[in-house]
Amino acid sequence: MEKTDRSAITSIRMLVVDAIQKAKSGHPGLAIGSAPMAYTLWKGMRHDPSSPEWIGRDRFVLSAGHASMLLYSLMHIFGYPVSIDDIKQFRQLGAKTAGHPEYGNIPGIEATTGPLGQGFAMAVGMAMAERHMAARFNRDGYEIINNRTYTLMGDGCMMEGVASEAASLAGTLGLGRLIALYDSNRITIEGSTDLAFTENVRARFEAYGWQVLEVPHGEDTDAIEAALDEARAELDRPSLIIVQTNIAEGTPKQGSASSHGSPLGEENIAAYKQSLGWDYPEFTVPEEVYAAMSKLREGYSALHAEHDALMQGYRAAYPELYDELMAWQRGDLPVDIHDPALWEFDGEAKLATRKCSEIMLTRLTERVPNLIGGSADLGPSNLTYMKAFGDFSDSNYSGRNFRFGIREFAMAAIANGMALYGGLRPYCATFLVFVDYMKPALRLSALMGLNVIYVLTHDSIGVGEDGPTHQPIEQLDMLRATPNTYVFRPADGRETAASYLAAMQLHAPAVLALSRQGLPQIEGTGEAAMRGGYILRDCEGEPLVILIATGSEVELAVKAAENMARDRIRVRVVSMPCMELFDEQPEEYRESVLPQHIRRRVGVEALGGMSFYKYIGLDGRLVSMKGFGASAPGGKLFEHFGITSEAVESAARSMIE
Repeated sequence: MEKTDRSAITSIRMLVVDAIQKAKSGHPGLAIGSAPMAYTLWKGMRHDPSSPEWIGRDRFVLSAGHASMLLYSLMHIFGYPVSIDDIKQFRQLGAKTAGHPEYGNIPGIEATTGPLGQGFAMAVGMAMAERHMAARFNRDGYEIINNRTYTLMGDGCMMEGVASEAASLAGTLGLGRLIALYDSNRITIEGSTDLAFTENVRARFEAYGWQVLEVPHGEDTDAIEAALDEARAELDRPSLIIVQTNIAEGTPKQGSASSHGSPLGEENIAAYKQSLGWDYPEFTVPEEVYAAMSKLREGYSALHAEHDALMQGYRAAYPELYDELMAWQRGDLPVDIHDPALWEFDGEAKLATRKCSEIMLTRLTERVPNLIGGSADLGPSNLTYMKAFGDFSDSNYSGRNFRFGIREFAMAAIANGMALYGGLRPYCATFLVFVDYMKPALRLSALMGLNVIYVLTHDSIGVGEDGPTHQPIEQLDMLRATPNTYVFRPADGRETAASYLAAMQLHAPAVLALSRQGLPQIEGTGEAAMRGGYILRDCEGEPLVILIATGSEVELAVKAAENMARDRIRVRVVSMPCMELFDEQPEEYRESVLPQHIRRRVGVEALGGMSFYKYIGLDGRLVSMKGFGASAPGGKLFEHFGITSEAVESAARSMIE
């Protein structure tokens, strides 16, 4: 190793310990131990700090997000927009250098990480996206999409189930441009990994279909570089590089569990610096390191320029493909939302909204070529398979249907990775009740503002005979409580169309909760549903009572209103397919739909219903589930649990009599 390389690695380590000590919190152990492998990787990676969003860059995801100061230190010395002042503000309010890496805080952070294992799974998604984009756009002599995806993970990531799910799929798909570096320091918060993690990781990953390489000593940068070169040469399998390290290498706390998540302490830092002969003030990077990094950046800029020249040649040779690629990158939506063909549904037929969703997906996939996705082995039930576009596989990366297998958590995290890669519009699907298996990844979708669409079918007790294990009750309330998440529960085909068209324009995840059972096409639904809530049926004069319903229960509210109208009771029916969109409408519009002075309100939903209270208040009535469901035909369950038009009418009449 050259002297400047060793000095650069030491600089990274010193920035780590100084920043964490100043913040009085952080995770120094893995950041110190991983510094040699991370520096060696970044030195040989294809990236351009002066243009962090360059389309041709390699992607790097710090799956072990608690080691965030490692990432910030790397970004600083390599020339990304992270200053010493930013590093001094580590973990402080408003700082770019947050406690865990946050996508959007600093150009060059590819993903929000911290919940262990998800970064690894998102890297798998990025690698899948790269292969799909390459199959779509590359031509002979113009390999414009050919980056690699790297991730750095620790023992905690390796233990998490989401990483195992994603690793299994990555091996099946032969993602040869995916390389994971595993910092095996054998320490977690509670102590040695021998307490709970003694498996043969090499054998496990080889069984998944990965190439596995090992570096016996994490300080041996020559061996790390050789392993990286070998991994880059393997194009038919993903590669795992197991690097044996010591947590808090070289410090008085080396090998100690206490170094995982606590500052080293002033005395230990002083002893550490003295042992390395580091005679610089706090937060100092030697000038020779900056000079060496400046020289490296010239090489990165040259790589960028070469790729730009290739892109210009591609533009001349394939102008239509180039324009399409740029449109994908911009996020253009090539759909006229007012196109009548998107809103046509049979007015006579009863259609489950999952079937309406299938119709919309078919229409949209014909118009939106970068719309891709799949289901967690429930395609025939979710009705999310795009019949005309083939399966994504190791023999056909151009396929637009992704067979995720029974891996809900990994599926959602992988979809995040696809969205982060750029250019693609991913969706993923399962039953609504199984959102419990994927919620942590959906939460990261919301944190990062990713437009991932979650198609979640079998949305209520209407599931029927499968019973309470498969009947969602609390799930919609949970999702509606998640910030920056839009939950759609459409009542028929046109509301399903509205849900899709609204969802695809968001900078946030969208959940589509769809019925198993057939529902009528309701007169009056349409584009108004894109406002989240609207008056579906009104009365002459001011209403005495307002019925607010979603999904399959809109039909019940309409029937109740029609029956009450025979007694000249003035009733308004409000369909509320998306509460979040409705809440964003101007106050004047919201007041026109739900006047504040009209307090007689009934909320109707065949789920838990807690999220309705913000509309019905303490004076309102709620027709909803009060507990778990049961096993019986769906129609019988609605009667058994009192989710009927008669129950809605009774609740409304009780407020005006």
